[in-house]
This record gives sequence, C-alpha cells and structure tokens, in this order.
Amino acid sequence: MTATSPGPIRVAENLYLLGHRSTPVFLWDGPEPVLFEAGFTCLAPNYIADAKQVLDGRAPAWLLISHVHFDHCGAAGCFQETWPGLKIAVAPKAANIIERPNAIKLISQLNHTTARLLGRLGRVELSQEPFQPFSLERVLDNGDVLELAGGRRVEVLATPGHTWDSLSFYLPREKILMASEATGIEAPGGYIVSELLVSYADYVASMRRLAELEVELLCLGHHTTYTGPAARAFIANSLAAAELFKDWVLRLVEQEGGDLERVVELVKAGEYDHRPEPKQPLDAYMLNLQARVAQLAREFASG
Repeated sequence: MTATSPGPIRVAENLYLLGHRSTPVFLWDGPEPVLFEAGFTCLAPNYIADAKQVLDGRAPAWLLISHVHFDHCGAAGCFQETWPGLKIAVAPKAANIIERPNAIKLISQLNHTTARLLGRLGRVELSQEPFQPFSLERVLDNGDVLELAGGRRVEVLATPGHTWDSLSFYLPREKILMASEATGIEAPGGYIVSELLVSYADYVASMRRLAELEVELLCLGHHTTYTGPAARAFIANSLAAAELFKDWVLRLVEQEGGDLERVVELVKAGEYDHRPEPKQPLDAYMLNLQARVAQLAREFASG
C-alpha cells in the first residue's frame, strides 16, 4: 500500500483519534485507558499501531462500542487478540445481535467489501485477516456509569434512532460526548447525513437529549470532531437536517406514488453520487438508505 495511518491525533487532553478520520477509533488515556469504537477489520493494524504509540507498553482496559454495525465493531476481535485482557461492553440489544450467525455473516461480508474498496484506493496499510467475533465483559444500558481509576467516569446514554442498540458515551468532567451516529454525520463537503435507520421520532428525541448536555468536544462516528460552540451548533444543525431529509423523502414518496425503489434511486442521486471520497461503501450505503426510506414511509404512512 502507498500510505499508512498518519499516526495518533490528539484531539483533547488524553484523548486521541486513531486510524483515519473517515472511520476513527478514539483512545482516552489514563490509569485505565478506554477505546471507543472498533472501526473496520482491515484497518486494525492502523488502530493498534497508533494506540501502542500512545500507550507505550501499556494496554487499554476497556473497549466501548456504540452499536454493532460493521464499521464500529470490525476490529474488536483483533483488539482482543492483541490485548487479551481487554474488556468489551455493548448495549443489551447489541449483545443479542452478535449471537446471531446471520449478523456475524453480514458484518464479515461488509468488512470484506470495504477491504477490497480501500485496497483499490491504495491509501492505507490493510490487514487481510477476516472479521473475528469477540467476547463481552459487560452489557451497558441507559443510565449506567463506568467508574474508572483516578475518579474518571463514563456515563452511558441509550440513544436509539440510528439503530435500536445505539449508545452514546459522555465524559462529564471533561464535557466530551462520543455520539457516534446519534447526532448525524457530516460528510466531506458539509452535507449532514441523517442516520435515522429505525425511527425518526426516536432519532430526534435522542438528539434532543444529547443537546441538553454541556458539551465542549463532540466526537462523531465518522470524519469530524467539533469543539466549543461548534459542537453545540452541530447538534442543532443535525436536528434541522433530519427534518429536511424527512420532508424530502416524504415528498418523493408522494411524487412517485409510493414506489420506494424509485425514491431510493432519487435520494441516492441527490445525496451520494456527487459526494467526494471518502464516503461510505456503496453496498453499506444502499442498505442504510433503503432502511431510512422504508422507515420514514412506514412511520408517516398515516400522517
């Protein structure tokens, strides 16, 4: 490959972005270091090399995964193999999902597709290892708190809407919010992708809960981090973007006489085709888009 990870990027005191911004892992260093997210399987060497550079011989204690989409849990098994004492925690619904053979098969397939895509781009050092299932130490749900050495703590918020198993993680003393897709994703070029796969109402309600937090650093699941007023502004902008996306899709549903396949084609043309790289692999994007369109059509069918 022509390039490797640029190395760990310090985004706040003791907080580092590992790998690439398009699908990052975050490391919160301290007496019990915590990893947030596990990215793509094929980028495991990048995440691990960056973490080792920060940790200097120490091992992370925890890996907290916001939800078990393929691009958030892909390297979890590799992390556990590298650091055998690593404790992994997910939401209750996520714990059930990773017990299902069909779910593991889909996670594996999408990670394999991503590896082929990134391989063609030739931008990063890739692992050829397949996705590895992982074991759980703990299930975390809304209101739980992970107490860490040194008085550090992670507060857990259930933020459904993107998926039913979505969790956000809040570091209250540091005022850092790990929101993943719960507050949408700003794609390259500034467009906010509204990630409301399972429920518009829950997605908006979850975002409004997060908007009430005192946030000085907002870490999204892909591409971007925001600090200070920009962090709070992004959540407000994402709420507005969700309403615009909902209205757009519902107009197209009416225009196309309920032909959801045609609606998906039109949204893809307006939302995905013209966007610059890096962007979500097409297979994964289409799965998500079909879910978003179908969910909005169902949710507002009688409205």
